[in-house]
Amino acid sequence: MPYRPRRSYDQFCAAARALDAVGDRWTLLIVRELLLGPRRYTDLHADLPGVSTDVLASRLKDLEQSGLATRRRLPPPAAAAVYELTARGRELTPVLRALAAWGAPELAERRPTDAVRAHWFALPLLDALALAEGLVELSLEEGEFHVRTDGDGLVSYGDGLAPEAPDARVTLDAGTAVEIGRGVLSVADGVRAGRIAVTGDGPLAKALREG
Repeated sequence: MPYRPRRSYDQFCAAARALDAVGDRWTLLIVRELLLGPRRYTDLHADLPGVSTDVLASRLKDLEQSGLATRRRLPPPAAAAVYELTARGRELTPVLRALAAWGAPELAERRPTDAVRAHWFALPLLDALALAEGLVELSLEEGEFHVRTDGDGLVSYGDGLAPEAPDARVTLDAGTAVEIGRGVLSVADGVRAGRIAVTGDGPLAKALREG
């Protein structure tokens, strides 16, 4: 399918301009995936169940055209092309965090048709994990992801196990993660209730256990 440039709202309004860039269906979810770091097209397609290959290719092209993402080829032996956010694209992090916080109450009930990936819980959990500086690894039945925080609310996260020994390891289930994201349960309360296991000896692990 030939690439078709997106349509504009043609409004001299900051919100309209923002939606010109990221308001199309799937675009912000692609940004969510790229917040993990460089991703191959096949990885993006696998973690965006329901998106067609044509739509994914078109949205990635839109992100490149808007200066929000770039495509580059990894050196050998990988020799694969990856997409990654630009600095401008990473500025969407607080937008995604706000959307996740706003949408968290909608996760009260999981529908039978809902897909799930462990790292999708990262955004709604970031505030609850940013209690001290360090690297925390989270393990759910659906998989693992890791979060790095400086203790002042600045965080980054990635899919899979932590790239180095984490300061804290957290084990929980998806239902507990949802409750934390909705703000009805703290990590410390989850630990006290036996719903969350936190291991580690440093300040971050202690802060997570004690709140």
